Amino acid sequence: MSLFVTLAADILVAVLLAATIVTSLRLSGRIGQMKGDEAALRQTIGDLMVASGTAERAIAGLRAAIDDADRTLNASLDAATARSAELKLQVEAGETVVSRIGAIVAQMRAVPARPEPASAPQVGAEPELQPLRRPEPSSPNGERLGAAAAAALAMSERALARVRARAA
Repeated sequence: MSLFVTLAADILVAVLLAATIVTSLRLSGRIGQMKGDEAALRQTIGDLMVASGTAERAIAGLRAAIDDADRTLNASLDAATARSAELKLQVEAGETVVSRIGAIVAQMRAVPARPEPASAPQVGAEPELQPLRRPEPSSPNGERLGAAAAAALAMSERALARVRARAA
């Protein structure tokens, strides 16, 4: 009986020893794998630090570009505001001039026209120039300017006719 117990105990010790060897091999493999992962993890951490440094420099560059663009935009807005004010003043001055010209034209239309002396066409006299027709303007200010220009042209033609009549 003691031989059987001794043999069973030896077999049990052999099985446990074999299980211990297998477990030790598995643990050794896992430790080796973890050491490999540790190196990969260190490499990954190093890459992340380089990438974060690059990102920080890029962010600083973008902030500088934004500040520069902001300054440029503010300068452009200030210049545009100044030009707008100048244009507003010039438009107001132009409207004043147009209204004065309109008043002058209205006064000229109110004065009855003197009949021009009929003169026979002279030999060798220059033929009268026909006024150029200009296209009709499309805006109200353009219409007023066109009327003022037509009135000025008519006045200059009458003055030219008077000068020619005196010269004759």
